[in-house]
Amino acid sequence: MALATAKDGTQIYFKDWGSGPPVVFSHGWPLTADAWDPQLKLMADNGFRAVAHDRRGGGRSGQPWEGNDLDTYAEDLASVIEALDLHDVILVGHSTGGGEVTRYIGRHGSSRVTKAVLLGAIPPLMLKTEANPEGLPIDVFDELRKGVLTDRSQFYKDLSAPFYGANREGSTVSQGTRDAFWLWSMTVGIKGAYDCIKAFSETDLTEDLKKFDIPTLIIHGDDDQIVPIVASANKSSKLVKDVTFKVYPGAPHGLSTVPEFAERFNADLLEFARG
Repeated sequence: MALATAKDGTQIYFKDWGSGPPVVFSHGWPLTADAWDPQLKLMADNGFRAVAHDRRGGGRSGQPWEGNDLDTYAEDLASVIEALDLHDVILVGHSTGGGEVTRYIGRHGSSRVTKAVLLGAIPPLMLKTEANPEGLPIDVFDELRKGVLTDRSQFYKDLSAPFYGANREGSTVSQGTRDAFWLWSMTVGIKGAYDCIKAFSETDLTEDLKKFDIPTLIIHGDDDQIVPIVASANKSSKLVKDVTFKVYPGAPHGLSTVPEFAERFNADLLEFARG
């Protein structure tokens, strides 16, 4: 297996497909790099080098007790980029992966990065606070923690419905897609999955977004039931300087896997990468 070694010695698994300008993908919680397979193939088929890693705590990466936080996730991403000696990278992050990309740029700048894509991403802050009244109350995240601890298998099966919008009338999401979500999620150790909830809900990425100095594409579905657009993309799009903001009407959180939205996302991603 292709592995990069993180600063604390954790082994980070990655896929490395194709050749050309590098596009590095960061996945959402509680998934793995496999969630990006259609886009990895798309980019590799079109003259790009497509790379995606399994976040620590799940998939084929190591499952350490510590380090399940956005600072460390960003450093793990850096470890992959540096192990492959990638330059002029296009970073693509979905959900928690969008937070990972944002914190990476906040910590490392854009010396190795040429563009960024934030899809259904968590920045700037998901948690409701006095300064962020549009966020979600802590009770929402406590329920996620409870689900992971008590019966995570059933919890992930249930979570796949709002994740892909399968609970909406007229949904075209297949049972196979929902089963894949469960399969990937079950490879994530309970410790990493549990700790990541605090990481993606309570980490304020406002200052990181202000450091973006590269063209950035922000895409979000206005029917995202996991990361509501009002506290995320609507705000992030005002903090990033050189931004293109696209709202997909009716699209769910996992829109890159839902047929009627995936086609549009793939076209937008490819156009942005080539532009």
